[in-house]
Amino acid sequence: MLEVIWGWESQLLETGFLGIFLCPLWTLSPLPRGTPTSRIVLWGYRWLIFRIMLGAGLIKIRGDQCWRNLTCMDFHYETQPLPNPMAYFLHHSPWWFHRFETLSNHFLELVVPFFVFLGRQMCILHGALQILFQMVLIISGNLSFLNWLTIVPSLACFDDATLGFLFPSGPGCLKDQVLRMQEEEARGARAPWTHGSVARHTVNLALGVLVAWLSIPVVLNLLSPQQVMNSSFNPLRIVNTYGAFGSITKERTEVILQGTASPNASAPDAKWEDYEFKCKPGDLKRRPCLISPYHHRLDWLMWFAAFQTYEHNEWIIHLAGKLLANDAQALSLLALNPFAGRAPPRWVRGEHYRYKFSRPGGTHAAEGKWWIRKRLGPYFPPLSFQDLKGYFRSREWPYPKPE
Repeated sequence: MLEVIWGWESQLLETGFLGIFLCPLWTLSPLPRGTPTSRIVLWGYRWLIFRIMLGAGLIKIRGDQCWRNLTCMDFHYETQPLPNPMAYFLHHSPWWFHRFETLSNHFLELVVPFFVFLGRQMCILHGALQILFQMVLIISGNLSFLNWLTIVPSLACFDDATLGFLFPSGPGCLKDQVLRMQEEEARGARAPWTHGSVARHTVNLALGVLVAWLSIPVVLNLLSPQQVMNSSFNPLRIVNTYGAFGSITKERTEVILQGTASPNASAPDAKWEDYEFKCKPGDLKRRPCLISPYHHRLDWLMWFAAFQTYEHNEWIIHLAGKLLANDAQALSLLALNPFAGRAPPRWVRGEHYRYKFSRPGGTHAAEGKWWIRKRLGPYFPPLSFQDLKGYFRSREWPYPKPE
C-alpha cells in the first residue's frame, strides 16, 4: 500500500522533539529549582506556531483564487476530506457568513502570528486566538489530531501569571513556591550552578543554534512565491514547512467500491453491493462521522483518489484484490463488508459519483438522506481475481489468498 507522510505527522515529530528539552531528564520534581524551563524551548514552540499559521495563510493567499475572492468557505464544508455533522449545517450558512469566515481565517493566519513578537500581552492574545481558532476547526471538521496538536505550541504563549489561576493557592502549594522563587530571583538570589544545570544550558544553546540553522530554508520557502507546504529540508523533520488547503475542491466526488457474486459482471441482473468505509461518505442516509482526534487513513486516501484516476492511485487496485480475497486485515479497515459470512465476491469495481449535501428541510432530508449523489461513470472496471494476477506480479505485490 502507498505510504504517505501527512503534515500533522511531521508536526508531531517537531513538537515531540522540542518536548525532549522542555523538562530536565534527571528529576521528577514538578518545580526543579536549578533548571527552570528554557526560554529557548519556549521560543522554539512560539516559532513553531508562528510557522504553522503563517505557512497556512500564505499558501492560501498564493493558491486558489477563491481565497482571494472570499468564496472558499462556500465549498469547504462539503468538500473537505471527512465532513462531520456540524459541517452539514455550516455549509448551508448565509453567503455573508462564509465571507466573514474567510476574512477571519486570513486575519488569524496572516496577521495574528506576528503578535507573538509584540510583547507579553500581544503574545498572550495570540495564544488565546489560536486556541479558539483550533477549537472552531475541531467542531467543524475531522482533521485528525492536527488541531489538537496545534494547540500545544500555542500554550507556550502564556506565562506563569496568565496560567496561575489553574493551580491551587495557599501556603506550601505549587503556586506559592513559584511566587517565592520569583521573589528570590527579583532580589538577585539564584540557584547555584551544578554540573547538571551547566549541561542542560549547553544543550539548550545547541538546540537554539540547530533550530536557527534549520530554519533558514524554511524562512526562504515562506518568502518564496513557489512556496511548498508540509515538507522538510532535513531528513529528521525537526524543522518543517506547514500549510493546509492551499486549493479547495469545488465539487465532492467519491469512489464507491462495489462487489457482486454474479458470474457475469456485465449481466443486467448482476446485483452490485456497496462496501462502506468507516467515515467517508457512502450510504446517503448515514450521518457524517465524528472521529477527531482519530484518523482513518484509508478514508483520507479515498478522498484524494476520488479527484484523480486509479492510474495515479494503484493502491486502490491492490485494495480491490484484497476485497476479492475477503482479506480480513483489509476488511477490518471498513465499516461494512456486504459479503460477510458469504463467499467473497467474484467481481469488484469502482464507481465514480458526485456527492452534495441534501438541503435541510428539503425532500431528500425528509427521507433521512444527508447526501444526494449522481453517477459520473466507472472509476475502474469490474475486476476478477484472475484479472489481477498479472497486475500484482508486475508490481511484485504478494498475491492475496482467498479466505
